[in-house]
Amino acid sequence: MQSKPHQDLYAMNLPLIDWLSVIIYIVVTVGIAVYYARRAGSNTTEFFLSGRNMKWYVIGTSMVATTFAADTPLLVTEVVAADGIAGNWIWWNMLFGAMLTVFFFARLWRRSGVLTDVEFVELRYGGKPAAWLRGLKALYFGLLLNVIILAWVTLAMETIIDVLFPGVTVFGRDVFYLGSIEISAPLMIVGFFIVFVAVYSLISGLIGVAITDMFQFAIAMTGTIILAVYAVNSPEIGGIAGLKAALPAETFRFVPTIGQAAEGIGVLGLSVASFTAYIGVQWWSSWYPGAEPGGGGYVAQRMMSAKDEKNAMFAALWFTIAHYCLRPWPWIMVALVSMVLYPDLADSREGFVMVMKDVLPAGLLGLLFAAFIAAFTSTFAAHLNWGTSYLINDFWRRFIRPGKSEKHYVLVSRVVTFLLAVVAFLVTTQLDSIKQAWGLVITASAGLGLVLILRWYWWRVNAWSELSATLAPIAMVVLVLLGVPVPGITEPFPVNLFSVAAITTVIWLLATFMTRPTEAAKLDAFYRRVRPGGGGWKPVAARNPGVQPDSALLPLFFDWIAGVVLVYMVLFGVGHLLLANYLNAVGCLLLATAAGYYIYRDLNVRGFDTPLEQE
Repeated sequence: MQSKPHQDLYAMNLPLIDWLSVIIYIVVTVGIAVYYARRAGSNTTEFFLSGRNMKWYVIGTSMVATTFAADTPLLVTEVVAADGIAGNWIWWNMLFGAMLTVFFFARLWRRSGVLTDVEFVELRYGGKPAAWLRGLKALYFGLLLNVIILAWVTLAMETIIDVLFPGVTVFGRDVFYLGSIEISAPLMIVGFFIVFVAVYSLISGLIGVAITDMFQFAIAMTGTIILAVYAVNSPEIGGIAGLKAALPAETFRFVPTIGQAAEGIGVLGLSVASFTAYIGVQWWSSWYPGAEPGGGGYVAQRMMSAKDEKNAMFAALWFTIAHYCLRPWPWIMVALVSMVLYPDLADSREGFVMVMKDVLPAGLLGLLFAAFIAAFTSTFAAHLNWGTSYLINDFWRRFIRPGKSEKHYVLVSRVVTFLLAVVAFLVTTQLDSIKQAWGLVITASAGLGLVLILRWYWWRVNAWSELSATLAPIAMVVLVLLGVPVPGITEPFPVNLFSVAAITTVIWLLATFMTRPTEAAKLDAFYRRVRPGGGGWKPVAARNPGVQPDSALLPLFFDWIAGVVLVYMVLFGVGHLLLANYLNAVGCLLLATAAGYYIYRDLNVRGFDTPLEQE
């Protein structure tokens, strides 16, 4: 392998005008953090939820900025290089669950009035099992899974630095050692960014993170759109017509070919089992950050920060549209260009960054570098704030030091924010594969999603249901990692989801009916506060005849279907428009308009409740 020429950190080969973009980004971000520092330091509600007074466009943009991580353009490049545009169904399938959140759960989360979705556990369930579940989830999701996610985002940013600045050193060294831990120079540079993120996150709380997210999202989207335009119109490509002529027609398909092997057709080819796993199992059964069934995690945190139910729902809708329809197309176009320019690239993920280096003129490369820094810091900051909210509100305050002042909890939150960043940095040194970690997270939660959905709509779900559904898939993954040949579970991802989800479902249903229901007083209090609709609350509704629950679930179901049609048709319509398939684009966008009009009319007819005035 040919060695790379070395260049020290202060001599990274970018013109001054490019560094100016990076400096402006850092200065503005720090300014926002300092501006909101005093407000965030007043109490934990301000620090983690911005006083529950945020507007839908701030919340929704913050959500989509959080999902615009440094790893996502690289992963999209990888799947497009391997399977064409249709390869994106590996994550496009999650739209079904995201749209459930919009219509079924956004308003319920806002009504709950909790600080975190883990705190929701003791609002919904009672007794010691609920306390055990809350503590377990705080540590598992807030620490273990959150650190893995932060680590794979950091790993992607390390790759970007390594490709963009080959052979870079820090203080003349290309590797550092912390005991037995080896830290590369690119990772050390990312470590400087992590310190930067940790500092502005612990200073400004959620409001500073959210406002910074809007600024970061604008930079990231502007940068990637400019990159896509320059890449497609570069002399080597010659526009859309040249791009389509240079690649097989199958590369531009938007849907998978079912029942055929991908290797033979150059486009995502799924077995019937794999396609069914994606479309019929993954989106409702597995926990994944930003796409949790029932809208948990940082999505729930953002919705609970909304000023009212209407803002919570529209925030979730805007997030879903922007997440699936706006973000991916610049990445996809650059990925297609990278397939033409670098057909024999060993690591296809590097193609995105190589396009940046080769097609952008001076002044714009710095903007793209700043865009990647923005994408990285936005995701990292959101996960720091969200993970810390679990560790402080649901573990430290609940079990270790209850009854302390708000100033105490804000101080500890700031300390934990910084420590969490350090731990994530250290875990990155032990992580080799982003894709492997991604599949592991989804498999280790298969089957839990159904409980996260039904706990809102079926009174009989109890703490043992959720506890067993959380632990069962983890136990199965551990068995596989230990080499135990469990039938079905050892199948490759995503086919293994059938077995893991089915076994988990049997286990949690047995746990539900073999244990006592949640006490009536707790169920009644939850029902009066959240007012969920549907027939699953009939016994509780009979005890509380004065409570007016949500309207029937059937209209919400039709809204959900219309929402799915809306987003997929906008997604495909934009794609056809970019690829000059104008007739298909018009057809898709007309269907999207019809679906959007249906949702608009239905929401105007049914309106919104104002639960805080009724509590």
